[in-house]
Amino acid sequence: MEARRETPLGDTQDPFAAPNAGVRRLWRWARQQWLIPILLLATVVRFYDLTAAAIWGDEGSSLLLARYSLTGIWQHAAFDVHPPLYFMLLHGWIGLFGEGILSIRSLSAVAGIATVGLGVCLVDRLATRRAAIIAGVLLALLPTAVRYSQEVRMYSLLGLLLIGSTLALICWVRRSQRRRYLLIYALLMSAALYTHYFAVLAALSHWLYLGLIRLLPGYRLRHIQRKDWWLANLAIVVLYLPWLPNLLDLTQHMEELKVGGDVGWEDPVTLSSLPSMIWLWLIQDDGEHLPLLLFCGVPLALLALAGVAVARDRSVNHGSVLLALYTGMPLLLVFAVSFISPVFIERYLTAYALGLPMLAALAIDRLYRRARVLAVAILVSWVGVELVGVNTNATVDPHDQFNVMVDYINRHFVSGDRIVTSDMLWYLSYVYYNRTDAQVRLYTPPAADGRSTRPNHYGFGTLVSEEVYLDRLGDLPKGSARVWLIGDLDVDVPDPFRPLPTTWQLRDQTHAGGANARLFSLTTDNGTTEK
Repeated sequence: MEARRETPLGDTQDPFAAPNAGVRRLWRWARQQWLIPILLLATVVRFYDLTAAAIWGDEGSSLLLARYSLTGIWQHAAFDVHPPLYFMLLHGWIGLFGEGILSIRSLSAVAGIATVGLGVCLVDRLATRRAAIIAGVLLALLPTAVRYSQEVRMYSLLGLLLIGSTLALICWVRRSQRRRYLLIYALLMSAALYTHYFAVLAALSHWLYLGLIRLLPGYRLRHIQRKDWWLANLAIVVLYLPWLPNLLDLTQHMEELKVGGDVGWEDPVTLSSLPSMIWLWLIQDDGEHLPLLLFCGVPLALLALAGVAVARDRSVNHGSVLLALYTGMPLLLVFAVSFISPVFIERYLTAYALGLPMLAALAIDRLYRRARVLAVAILVSWVGVELVGVNTNATVDPHDQFNVMVDYINRHFVSGDRIVTSDMLWYLSYVYYNRTDAQVRLYTPPAADGRSTRPNHYGFGTLVSEEVYLDRLGDLPKGSARVWLIGDLDVDVPDPFRPLPTTWQLRDQTHAGGANARLFSLTTDNGTTEK
């Protein structure tokens, strides 16, 4: 009989390897990996100044959608550019903890902290304890992850689900007789697909990984051929079937989404966009002001570092290949696609940026064995670069935020005042901070050719009722004495409210957070209030 060359993999570092592993074993493992101080570090950088920046338009859309019932969220998300799971979780989170800014942003912060812990677990299964500790520190400080752990959006949750599913995959590869890992994988990957459409890129990287390790010499890892792997992915498809008609409908209405500015607003990519994305991940700046040698050199050095991690991987399961595919494949694929249809946006790829510090940790750990000084220098440099990005995130002027302007209006509001915003993003932010009894209106003047500029029922338009739109300033309710007009502060942006009625008189003005608010009294030619 032909001997099977696929053998079970050892699990010497797995704290749960013993059938009856308990709390003590878990605690001992956590102490060995410095997990508590790493998670404390992740907590500090994510909760620091969590409430300093004002809620911006996309966050406002999350809150508006989360205010619907679960059924309503499902229905409205079908017309939005994102699936419903995050908004459903936010709905429940608000029900438990309220709608204060600290509360609503804490959901993403908690997800970001948990992701760091899962990253430590993942690297621990791929390499040494030292590599796991390094990965934990670098993940805790990764600027792009910190940033999106402080926003009321789904990107931090997506990172948690994708790192969790990747961990479940590697646990199954190591101990394929334990099918529960595949069950966990199927549930987490399904949840990720219900969180963001870009989750499919992680699934693709997982398939590529299993395909590559199947081709390695020795024919030991035939996981891609196993029936239970195919059944797990079939389960993912079945779980996603209820949402699939909504996704197919959305793909047939891209023009409607472009009209509303939900897609198609992205800048075209260039060859410099790729290194710029790496710099955005690391320092929260596109780096294009840097000297060319530095601008291109650092991303190339990171590529070399990833190469070291892969080339010096002597493990049976070749986990470095998995992390390289997880990070590199989505980055390169989205970059290539963006030459046709631009979608090369930092927040869409933040979940995949999480693989970069883990790859770096593997490389540093392997270099440390033969070139300690070089390894330490790389680690110190990496931490230094990340601290620059963390500082960039934390550099927020609380006195120049959108909410400061809205608070001014709240204090000076007089019963009967009207409030009109110039575009959707200002509207979405304003609604959260509005403390008056006025219905905030969205100005949608007809285009020069007479076409309506009202959003359609796709994208942000699904969140706004018809009575919110104001096509003409003259359509304000009769008897209105004053109106607040909210628009861009940038002088290079044409005033969308022009021309204003000649009888309107400017009474007050304030600005903050890039927005300008003007208070006008509405008077007729004889000086009386308009009737």
